Amino acid sequence: MKFSEIAGHKDTISALRDIVDSGRIPHAILFSGISGIGKMRVARALAQYIHCHNRINGDACGVCPSCLQHKNFNNPDVHFSFPIIKKDLKNPISSDYIDKWKEMLSDWSYMPPEKWNELLQAGNSQPVIYVGESEDIIGKASLSSYQENYKIFIIWLPEKLRPEAANKLLKVIEEPFEDTIFILVSNDDSKLLPTIFSRTQRFNLHPLSENDIASYLQQTLHVGADLAASSARIAEGSMGKAEAIACHPDELLEFSDLFKEIMRMAYALKADRLKAISELTASMGREKLLRFLSYCNRMIRENFIYNLRLPQVTLMTPEEEAFSMRFSPFIHEGNVEALSNEISRASADIERNANGKIVMFDLMLLISQWVRMPKPNPLGLNG
Repeated sequence: MKFSEIAGHKDTISALRDIVDSGRIPHAILFSGISGIGKMRVARALAQYIHCHNRINGDACGVCPSCLQHKNFNNPDVHFSFPIIKKDLKNPISSDYIDKWKEMLSDWSYMPPEKWNELLQAGNSQPVIYVGESEDIIGKASLSSYQENYKIFIIWLPEKLRPEAANKLLKVIEEPFEDTIFILVSNDDSKLLPTIFSRTQRFNLHPLSENDIASYLQQTLHVGADLAASSARIAEGSMGKAEAIACHPDELLEFSDLFKEIMRMAYALKADRLKAISELTASMGREKLLRFLSYCNRMIRENFIYNLRLPQVTLMTPEEEAFSMRFSPFIHEGNVEALSNEISRASADIERNANGKIVMFDLMLLISQWVRMPKPNPLGLNG
């Protein structure tokens, strides 16, 4: 991965070039920001730039032996750590899943966590980083590098470190070996152990612009201009979301149709149909259901914003906007917060492996209650 292959983040890339070129590389670097904006791509490009034998114009050359090893994910001085599940392994570490990891880096480089869960076949299990991983890192860090000046450890989602794993890793980050660099890539650094967080040089990466996303989709994935523009508009700055929308538009249409039917049936108090829909959505499986609930929350928010008549801040496809022209008046200051909170609560329950049918039917009934609530009269008058 070269810096030139990364969409956006120009200021961060410039700062990273400077610290490497000056020879003042921190022993621990933290990239943080929302999921899907390319933090892992930046981390990989930084590692390759550090190891490149022939840097050219502020970028890795891409053709030296080290760069070719980075491209094929087999540089012996780059070590990846990431959340995993135990399955049939007693003391699993990341290297036990390295083939799936290489597939993830190759095919889903913007790192959607739900795709990683799918590759792991995690089911209802929550991938984490176990203490055995920290022990493996410490063992590798104590050895000399094989061929480069630095050993680089890239840790994806360090917020998933189990407490005992985080505490064990802290020591080697506090007292690092001279030839060792840690690069942490976090979607939520607020959940990172504070003592680890405080020992990193932090770079907060921002959501990508619509232009950056649309250009990448067209030039790299060969997505049509209209679909690329629509995907970029509703991706909220996340290339990962935009890729999922552009490459799998059928799911977006499925979610859109379901959302419309739920709102219509909820307003009409069609309990039997709502029960059937709750069973249908529960059968999606946890990860897809979580994506659907995230979609519902986005649509509630966008319909509320639509009432403000500010098209420049509304993030909807033309099809979604056509529905919202008539539906948006039913989402107002009297119910928008409650609806959003109920959907978020249902999502949290699903994440904790609650019974999907019960959670979803309860949510449908609550939506019926709130979506039928009349808009508050600001003057407190009747009629």
